[in-house]
Amino acid sequence: MKSIQIGILGFGTVGSGVVKLIQENSALLQQRLGGKIVIRRIADSDVHRRRNVEVDPTLLTTDATAVLEDPAIDIIVELIGGCDVALRFCRDALNRNKHLVTANKALLATHGLELYRTAATHRVSIGFEASVCGGIPLIRAMKEGLVADRVRSIIGIVNGTCNYILTTMTDSKRPFAEVLAEAQAHGYAEANPSFDVDGIDSAHKLQILATLAFGAYVPFDRIHVEGIRQIDASDIEYARELGYRIKLLAIAKQLNGELEARVHPALIPEDDLLASVGGVHNAVYVVGDAVGSLMFYGRGAGQMPTASAVVSDIAEIARGLLHDPTARGVPPPPISDAEAAVKEMAAVRSCYYLRIMAVDKPGVLSRVTGILGSNNISIVSVIQKGRQEQSAVPIVMMTHEAVEGDMQRSLLAIDQLDVVSGQTVCLRVEGATD
Repeated sequence: MKSIQIGILGFGTVGSGVVKLIQENSALLQQRLGGKIVIRRIADSDVHRRRNVEVDPTLLTTDATAVLEDPAIDIIVELIGGCDVALRFCRDALNRNKHLVTANKALLATHGLELYRTAATHRVSIGFEASVCGGIPLIRAMKEGLVADRVRSIIGIVNGTCNYILTTMTDSKRPFAEVLAEAQAHGYAEANPSFDVDGIDSAHKLQILATLAFGAYVPFDRIHVEGIRQIDASDIEYARELGYRIKLLAIAKQLNGELEARVHPALIPEDDLLASVGGVHNAVYVVGDAVGSLMFYGRGAGQMPTASAVVSDIAEIARGLLHDPTARGVPPPPISDAEAAVKEMAAVRSCYYLRIMAVDKPGVLSRVTGILGSNNISIVSVIQKGRQEQSAVPIVMMTHEAVEGDMQRSLLAIDQLDVVSGQTVCLRVEGATD
């Protein structure tokens, strides 16, 4: 029986999950593909560490170059993470005419265009289903299922750590720092959680999705990124009182030839489908001209969901090679040489939630609304909490749709008022998705 030989770079959590899945489902894969997937070599910096899967010790090596140079290997699976070393290995694999499968979202978000072009030059495949939303088959849907459609918008919860934190803060009314520590204790957050809670991980995933959906390369540095560190438990409660939930959203919208690409916390109506996505789960809402609205939901991380996505890429490439040895696998996504025209954040229009800590005395509200009005921002509703004369109390406002630049100018002026204490909290509001 024909076989496809693979080499794995990285034998950590995901790498061991990939090996485990291939071992346990070997017969099933063979039946579905009409051939075998054979693990020929595995490279890792520590080949002696105990893992939850047993392998033949002769397959293990600390020398990644030996795996890359092995002429019998058809597919290289890169699972080491990071950018510098991973980029060197991925370049080497493609330049040696080997197909590549990677789960490395940071690498693709920053060096993806180079890798796509290199793969196209050598007529080899590059699979990256596991780079976005773990086991959810979202990349394949964007590349194949929606190939005849014109995508208009993508709005998603793509980071399970942040969704767990915000869900727990909402349910337990506890502060960010306390819930973050709990997430770290449960293994849902890294010891250094910056990539997650500062929105960088979500931005990496949005870059990949937007580039696929809109067919033009979206420079990572053009994506507006905000995290969730500034979210206070009181804002979650005020949002709930107003009929909203706060989620960290990755948003890409195309209108009149311009693309919005942004990651930030936002209020969404409590009856919105995304508002019900809790815990570590991910969900992505896609709107296309022909297909209408689609929701993708599931576990966005974890050893086995991610391993499932990696093996799906291996299987897709293997199927082509097994049944047509002259073929060079699945072509990389066709990305335009021109960069996407990404709208400046200052030009984006949105509704807003504001929480202003102000001294409770006559005339304060009129001064605040006067600033907003002078910047073309009108108010939908106002909630003023507490009566503590000469002490700062929260004023909560919801605005009509306004331009981001106008809002930022307003915030600068409001925070300079002698009756305002601290920095105003400003969160954008996204409308219902159904």
